[in-house]
Amino acid sequence: MKIRKRLLKNFIIQQILAFIFALYIFFVRLTSKINYINLSIPQSFWDNNKPFILAFWHSQLMMISFTWKSPKKINILASSHSDGRFGAIVGKYFNLNNITTSVNKSSMTIRIIYQKLNEKKYIGITPDGPRGPKETVSEGIVKIARATNTPIIPCGFWSSKNFHIKSWDSFLVTLPFSKCWFVWQKPLYIPKKTKDSDIQHYQNILQKMIDDSVISAKNNI
Repeated sequence: MKIRKRLLKNFIIQQILAFIFALYIFFVRLTSKINYINLSIPQSFWDNNKPFILAFWHSQLMMISFTWKSPKKINILASSHSDGRFGAIVGKYFNLNNITTSVNKSSMTIRIIYQKLNEKKYIGITPDGPRGPKETVSEGIVKIARATNTPIIPCGFWSSKNFHIKSWDSFLVTLPFSKCWFVWQKPLYIPKKTKDSDIQHYQNILQKMIDDSVISAKNNI
């Protein structure tokens, strides 16, 4: 088991596995039909060059690039852990840019996020990542939205043919020849005057919005 873990952390092996996984994702996209609900919501931001924070569950990372309809890249926060590095390698094949997060360099990460939002670029955050609890919104995304006066737009995904990996987030793997749905929600604005004691209130709202998006996607299958 220890040897397997070391191999999976090896740079060259990660590159090879990421390439294989990327090929698989391309095949899934080629053979599947993807549908959208409320795509006009993010489209209005893209058309007017207005930044927003995309929020979705960590388990739905595999297909997330296919909901993105802007020529501008989305900058997704990724853990510095080996899982995060693997995801970053895969993401490069799908025009995704990763911002590596680290507990030791959290202030630097925050500065990068603020800078990109000020430059009217887009940020993607899995509010239950990088290590959970699964499908539970942490306070970080709410505080970033409050500090930068940037709206959060939740998005949920589901596919007709899939299975879950036994991981902390029950990672969703979509199978080829699926019917897929992305469901966008209305923007959630966090007032700058929001007190720290009220942050949990917005965490609960965002959590319900993402959950509702996933439920809506499932109901359309």
